[in-house]
Amino acid sequence: MGQCYGKNISVVEEDDNISPAGDRPQTPSTSTAGNGAVSVPAVKNSSHSSSNSPWPSPYPHGTGTSPLPPGISPSPARSTPRRFFRRPFPPPSPAKHIKASLVKRFGHPKPKEGPIPEDGGTQVERPLDKSFGYSKNFEAKYELGKEVGRGHFGHTCSAKGKKGELKGHLVAVKIISKAKMTTAISIEDVRREVKILKALSGNQNLVKFYDACEDANNVYVVMELCEGGELLDRILSRGGRYTEEDAKVIIVQILNVVAFCHLQGVVHRDLKPENFLFTTRDEDALMKLIDFGLSDFIRPDERLNDIVGSAYYVAPEVLHRSYTMEADIWSIGVITYILLCGSRPFWARTESGIFRAVLRADPNFDDSPWPVVSPEAKDFVKRLLNKDHRKRMTAAQALTHPWLRDINCPVPLDILIYKLVKSYLRATPFKRAALKALSKALTEDELVYLRTQYRLLEPHKDGRVSHENFKMALIRNATDAMKESRVPDILSTMEQLSHRKMDFEEFCAAAISTYQLEALEKWEQIASTAFEYFEQEGNRVTSVDELAREMNLGSTAYSILNDWIRSSDGKLSFLGYTKFLHGVTIRSSNTRHQPSA
Repeated sequence: MGQCYGKNISVVEEDDNISPAGDRPQTPSTSTAGNGAVSVPAVKNSSHSSSNSPWPSPYPHGTGTSPLPPGISPSPARSTPRRFFRRPFPPPSPAKHIKASLVKRFGHPKPKEGPIPEDGGTQVERPLDKSFGYSKNFEAKYELGKEVGRGHFGHTCSAKGKKGELKGHLVAVKIISKAKMTTAISIEDVRREVKILKALSGNQNLVKFYDACEDANNVYVVMELCEGGELLDRILSRGGRYTEEDAKVIIVQILNVVAFCHLQGVVHRDLKPENFLFTTRDEDALMKLIDFGLSDFIRPDERLNDIVGSAYYVAPEVLHRSYTMEADIWSIGVITYILLCGSRPFWARTESGIFRAVLRADPNFDDSPWPVVSPEAKDFVKRLLNKDHRKRMTAAQALTHPWLRDINCPVPLDILIYKLVKSYLRATPFKRAALKALSKALTEDELVYLRTQYRLLEPHKDGRVSHENFKMALIRNATDAMKESRVPDILSTMEQLSHRKMDFEEFCAAAISTYQLEALEKWEQIASTAFEYFEQEGNRVTSVDELAREMNLGSTAYSILNDWIRSSDGKLSFLGYTKFLHGVTIRSSNTRHQPSA
């Protein structure tokens, strides 16, 4: 199979996934169809518990600017008739297991066939429990209005509250048919989506959840009505792209809400322009993140393994079936790329082709309009679209990037600092010395982020922070979602700070990521300066055996580690220092070089 390169195609250019209206691009995703084929469009492969919601967005698209007829949802993934491949995706496409997993999730399209039991009896399956425990008086509380969208599993209507706090207020009601819930997994998907919406609250860029009801036939999810239309429509109305200044306003709102979700331990997994709606049609209207049907809670140090999302926005590590919150950051990078140039960074005419482009191709920053885009904007996109998920900025870090600094927006607490500080506290004195030397070589751009995070911990009067500071910072930002994802559990791994305090200099050493610094163009200069500090204050004589123990490596790594130690004085060389900083995965290298049996 030949190499597949990303091709920059205008967002409004036709391809083989154009909608019937002929003027909207498709967002390939994966779902099952009635004939058991894999269709385009939502990527869903479940071996890990996760949420998958093929139902339409609960928010109506406003009238006037949409190219679609009234009453039809404008989202490409929701409104376009399903298209089928005549043959399965060819290996090595990572999508090859999707079909079987989706059948498991949504049920077989026709009755199962199999041998008749020898005793002549019939196999009786236990009926599914489709009781959710939600309020049963939907009709008494809400008056349904017109239908504003329809999907495979249900439809969406506007409605007006009849009583209580919502009396007289317009809302959006997502109506999910229980008849379409044919597996225990699909039932759990609905339950999880409602649970996440209910647990997340308090962010201005996140859609408000009001209520959940049910009756014998449907589940009703009542949410905020957003009448300003999708971000995708605004991109199209501008001819396919935004100016840098206008794009910043959009990206800041996206980063703000995603940083909030990540702090709470929620990964969205389907970030795309169709899932951001404006509250009104005003040019400066607030933008809201919607559709948590594919979202999931993620515990500290947990990795997900189900292929989920929309093909154009899916991260490489999702296709490799091992990912966490960084997958959302990749999707933000794709959105930013589209906003700035009007083209997709990864493109192909089939879903498997898109996947190969995501895995193998590099985004094009040479064609128009990139030559006139600012270097800061290009650096921003590149640091989000790094194929190594460890080298991407977090959402909170991205808000401190030089490209966005003139926006002067608040920077939220970053869960990453908790994970990094935890690792630092568990590190050996030798490793801490190496990190302290690295922190002294940081430039002002990196220090902006660290100072912001340190201030959010609200240091004591002596300017230092303790375990209590980290605990109280989490409490100030906590929602029910944080408890569900068990984010506070990370504090138990930071108990060493209960007996001492950390000043800003040590905090910088603890809260920096070598991988992220390696993504910078000036990394070699930073590393060289850091090694000079390390030579003066932290480098010492070490043996291969001791270094292997420091890095928790076996004797098979000795031949590689030997190259890291200078023969002249027995201390770490510059190469050894940079490798030692992030603990290169030597065992993987050894495995690759072993002869096959």
